Amino acid sequence: MFTGIVEELGQVDRIDLAEESARLTLRGPLVTSDAVHGASIAVNGVCLTVVEHDVEEGWFTVDVMAETLSRTGLGDLDAGAPVNLERAMAASARFGGHIVQGHVDGTATVTERVTGDRWEVVTFTLPRDLARYVVEKGSITVDGVSLTVSAVTDDTFSVSLIPTTLALTTLGSRAVGDTVNLEVDVLAKYVERLLTTTPTHITPENTTTEVPA
Repeated sequence: MFTGIVEELGQVDRIDLAEESARLTLRGPLVTSDAVHGASIAVNGVCLTVVEHDVEEGWFTVDVMAETLSRTGLGDLDAGAPVNLERAMAASARFGGHIVQGHVDGTATVTERVTGDRWEVVTFTLPRDLARYVVEKGSITVDGVSLTVSAVTDDTFSVSLIPTTLALTTLGSRAVGDTVNLEVDVLAKYVERLLTTTPTHITPENTTTEVPA
């Protein structure tokens, strides 16, 4: 599990394409500093497994399936591209963002950037199948960054980015037309499931009422 607090702005070092998968080699000295084989690192919000790493050189390698390449923006990456990196949350760590699984729900496109004195409001398309999970002042993960929704319409949502986010994540350089990964708040999905699913294991025949003695 992650929190959406990006630890490091890394870089794609190499992409090795296979017929139905890819192997990415990424540079990130901080997230690699305590990496082990099998560790989880979120890359632009996608939970991936470390298969090789070099602590001294500060790189790690992950395998990406064809489905992940097609359903996320990872398939559009080129060597040299910046990426947001976050290690899986330690049980003793502060919970700075919100519950992030690293399971991307869909992608969106940057439609507008409005610059303020020390901030920017960035607007994205909102996929129809995810719209019901996005609410004003609610949480959403964009390219692995935990953000608060500042405005929402039927087909767009906006976030306000502070200088730290602009400087230390890929969102500072995302241009209009760029694709980003989205993960909606998992709590909203669980609530929807609970409210729309009728239990099938409880029937009048198998329930009893105890009578006090």
